[in-house]
Order: sequence, then C-alpha cells, then structure tokens
Amino acid sequence: MSTITVKSINDNAKSYQFVDNGEPMRGGVKDVYFSPDKKYVVAIFREKLDFNQKERLQRITNKYLVQIQNGDAGDYYLNEVYRWPTDVIEHKGLTGIIVPIYDSKFFFKKGYETSDLIQGKEKNGKWFAGSKFRNPNFPLRVAKSELGDWLSYFQVCVNLTRGVKKMHAMGLAHSDLSYNNVLIDPVNKSACMIDLDGLVVPGLFPAEVIGTAEFIAPEVLSTKHLNKTDPNRKLPSRLTDLHALPVLIYMFLLHRHPLKGGKVHDLDTEKDDLLSMGEKAMFIEHPTDAANRPKLNQVSKWDLPWADITKLPYAITGPYLKTLFDKVFIDGLHNPMQRPNAEEWEIALLKTTDLMQKCHNASCEQKWYVFDNTNTPRCPFCNTAHKGTLPVLDLYYQFQETVWKPENHRLMVYNDQYLFQWHVNRNIARNEKLTAEQKVPVGYFTFYNDKWVFVNQKLTSLKDVTEDKEIPIGTMLELTDGKKILLSKEEGGRVIVVTMANK
Repeated sequence: MSTITVKSINDNAKSYQFVDNGEPMRGGVKDVYFSPDKKYVVAIFREKLDFNQKERLQRITNKYLVQIQNGDAGDYYLNEVYRWPTDVIEHKGLTGIIVPIYDSKFFFKKGYETSDLIQGKEKNGKWFAGSKFRNPNFPLRVAKSELGDWLSYFQVCVNLTRGVKKMHAMGLAHSDLSYNNVLIDPVNKSACMIDLDGLVVPGLFPAEVIGTAEFIAPEVLSTKHLNKTDPNRKLPSRLTDLHALPVLIYMFLLHRHPLKGGKVHDLDTEKDDLLSMGEKAMFIEHPTDAANRPKLNQVSKWDLPWADITKLPYAITGPYLKTLFDKVFIDGLHNPMQRPNAEEWEIALLKTTDLMQKCHNASCEQKWYVFDNTNTPRCPFCNTAHKGTLPVLDLYYQFQETVWKPENHRLMVYNDQYLFQWHVNRNIARNEKLTAEQKVPVGYFTFYNDKWVFVNQKLTSLKDVTEDKEIPIGTMLELTDGKKILLSKEEGGRVIVVTMANK
C-alpha cells in the first residue's frame, strides 16, 4: 500500500493524494482511489484521453464548476444535487478527476431485509426504480428501513429535476441520465447525480455514449445505425435528457418502465428491444391505444402489484403529473420538441405534494397518496377509505382589484400540516432559491375539538373574508364549507376557498 501525490492540470500549485493498495474500485472506464482522509476520490481513466476529452474535463471542473459556485443556491447544488468533479489530474500519462466523496446517507446501512449482502454499498437508483426489490415476498427485498414512503420519492424526483434544470440553464446536457448515474436516499428524501464527466456541450463536445438502454430517447435509438456525421443521426442532447428525466420520475413513482409493455415487434429479442424503445415506442398506458398494455400472464410475480396498470394506473400520481406524462410519452415520444422542460416537472411534482393525504391504515407501506378529487377518497395502495371530513383548499390570485381567478393549485389539509409563504404569496416560488426565513412555516392546520382549524403563527393580515373578520397572530380560524380566507394583503397575496370533502 502506498500514498501517491498527483498534480492538478488546472492549477499547477494544487496537488492531491490517493492511497494505492493495488485493488482500486473499477468503474466503467475509470479506476477509483480514495484520498488518505477519504474526503475525495481520484478517478483515473484506464485509457488515454484525446485533446477534446481533456478539454471537456477542464471546462467541467473549471468554467462550469465556478458558474455553479457563484450562482444562486450554489451550495445546494454542489452539496445535495451533484457530485461535481472539482479538478483534473495526470498520473503516469493517464488523466483523472477529483470528485468529492459521497455523503454517508447514500450507502446502505442494512441493505436487504434478510441479508447483509449489499450493506455498505452505494444506493444506486436502480435499487429503488424497479418493483421486485420492494416486493414483501421477494427473497432479496430491500429493507423497509431503507425504502422510505411514497411521498419521499417526490422529493427525490424534485432534486433530479432541479439538477437537469441547472445543467440546461448552463447550456449543458447530461447525455446519460439513468438510474445508474444517480444515488438516492428515500429516507432523507435525497438524490444526487454522479459520473458527470461526460456532459455534452453543444457545438463543442458531443456525447461520447448514446446513453443507458432503458433511458435512451426513441430518436437516438432509431437512428443509431447512421454514421455520426449523418445530419439525420440524432445524438444525446438537452431534448433527450427531457425523455430520460420523466422515465426516471415514472419509474421512481410507479416502479415500472413506461415503454416496456406486451407488444412484440420482432422475434429476435435484440431487434424487438430496439424497435419497442425506438422507432415503434409506445406508452404502456396510452389512453386510446391498448396495443402495448402489459400482459399480466407474462409479468413476473415479483413485479406485482406495480406492473398491474389497472390496479395502480399512472393517474394515481395526480392531475399535474398525469398531464406531463401524456405530453412526454404520447405527444413528445416521437416529437422531441413537445417534451416538457425540467422546470415544468419540478413545479408539477411540488404541486402534487400539496395534494397528498396520509393513509389511515397504519400498516400501509406507502403511507401517503394523492387526493383523487372525489368526495370519498381512498388509498390506491391498500384501498383504505379516508376517515372523517377532509378540507380541500383552492388557491386564488387577484387578477384585477375585485376579480380573483383560480391558480390551478390546491392544498389538501391533514392533521398538523404546515402552511408556508409559497402558499400565501404567488410571488414566492417554491424552489432552491428559498431563503431560510421563507422555509419557516407561517401556521398549521389541526383537528381540534372535532373541528378543522388553522392556527395563525406569522401572518399579519390574515382575514376571514366570509365573516369580514381579521385573524390575529396566535389565534385560530375554523375551516368550514365555502369559507373564503385572505392569506395576505401584500401584492401577490392569495385567497383560499374551503371545500369540505367526505362529509
């Protein structure tokens, strides 16, 4: 075992150390070594890189890293969303990169329910995207303590959408976004992107790989037989990221692939895969064409119940996400310009979390579900009906002085749920730029003396419009059917209208 010192290519004054015990961790194209203090790794490419490949790495670790550091929410992106390479080194004629070590939460504490085989291993997204590893009867089920609940996967997906949004804003594309290149921790609702050394810089550095099989956009697969110089050849880009991202979201929320259904295009398995994910790709839940519906008699028993789209249809993700899934897997599947951007996915995911309800079944593994806009809601995962009345709050904004219009944004109430400034004022966006003060709740909802009430903690101009009554800080307001409540008199302040469901 020896400690080796290597010099930075970006800055001659910088050097790094790594421990060589003769058995590095082997990635796809790199050998990975730990620094002595295990704060970073040195990942050295096994093959020599050409000038363009080195130039790409230097831009990623210099220009684009500085852009993130100096931009809004830089700490959030570099500590939470990315494991961004920070420098380039050379060792024995080979090029390497310096990457901060993964946070401990991204390693399995237990792993499997009945085995410690993956204890200490990285929490690669693949463990959480499929269904068999969460099936209670599967011999190698991931431990319940590692899986989180349904709500946690929405925040996981928010982190990923923000990561893609930031890359695209910088003019970059990921090119190989897949469950293999993300680490997730559902318990802490965390996700980060890894292996970011192959980013596409349009016009300068094209993609070097076409992606990971299940996430490659149809236009890339259907033209892969063409020469890279052919103008009809489609290579990974921002638009192909906007296919891969929703595939990830769909798989993390529904634990099945949106295009892998029952339709067979060719008896040759390889050709069939190429067609079913490329030229002939079709959404398995297409509303008017059932040709690619999964055939349950051909589905592994370990993939149930998630593989059963009649039992758990994509509509359970709520109206905002269903609309975007339709846009990307129907309208945009073979028309890339129709695909929603990353920010649209972020907004839809966050608005959907406002539709969440706690399941009343203490044994329900998912714990949460999206309100289905019925008067008698029930959990789709365990079929437990909601107990008691359910306040539904519709948000309105002031269009003109005396005209209020609906926001297409609804907030469901549950016991001890918080209200935040981004609910109160439409000029405050719920994104990574929120200040510490904006993250503090302004009040909360609770079921008190057989009544639903809102307790005002910080709102200075809260008013019961129905009764023309101010609601001071430290007092409570009962929620009743049809009640109108002004949350703030400030510009951008909203009104909510209460509807009582499940009466």
